[in-house]
Amino acid sequence: MDEFAFRPTHVAPPGGMASWAAPDPARPSARLDPLLPVRLIAGQGDWAQILCSNGWTAWVDGRLLVALPQPPPAAGGPPARTADPRPALAEAEAALARHRALLEDLAAGTLDLETFRERTRGQRIGLVADGETLWVFDQVHDRWCYCDGLQFQTYAATDRPTPAPVSTPVSPVPTAPPGAATAVPTTPAQAPATTSSPNAAPADAPTAAPPVPGPYAPTRTGEP
Repeated sequence: MDEFAFRPTHVAPPGGMASWAAPDPARPSARLDPLLPVRLIAGQGDWAQILCSNGWTAWVDGRLLVALPQPPPAAGGPPARTADPRPALAEAEAALARHRALLEDLAAGTLDLETFRERTRGQRIGLVADGETLWVFDQVHDRWCYCDGLQFQTYAATDRPTPAPVSTPVSPVPTAPPGAATAVPTTPAQAPATTSSPNAAPADAPTAAPPVPGPYAPTRTGEP
């Protein structure tokens, strides 16, 4: 196995751990070194089949494995900077005005709840101002931006693709634009045991129905 292609998902506990050639206590195998990187490939109840960087496989007590953090998702929009916060502010103000108009129609009874949900689907508005500091959601680049009064820069980027614009027109209110807003696997096939060691060098509002889930994934902080 190519060691550069090996991507561990867990490590052995600090005290090391026992392993078995099969999910059977009567078939013990070599003991894993403390914090040995492994990849979880299968599971059977509390048993977990692991793969080491040298291609050696074994079964261990999956409850003892220590999970490793995985890489963060990629940003949905292209990397970019906006030097001037005013365009993002203007878009947030316009989106808020459209949302408020829809709420007015809903409260007046000229718009039903289902239509309100449909017309606000995909809309995302975000704005926080605290003195000279500002956080605003930039719908164009699908990201949160921060401004300290001197510089406007990316604060967090979402990891979802930008939705397509809504084609159905809204009357009398304009259509809302698209918004910028480990368990172990079960019953795997049993892998054959090998005789090599896991530590050897690599070989190769009103009461209504529940809200409709939004399309937004969590944001992640940092430059996109």
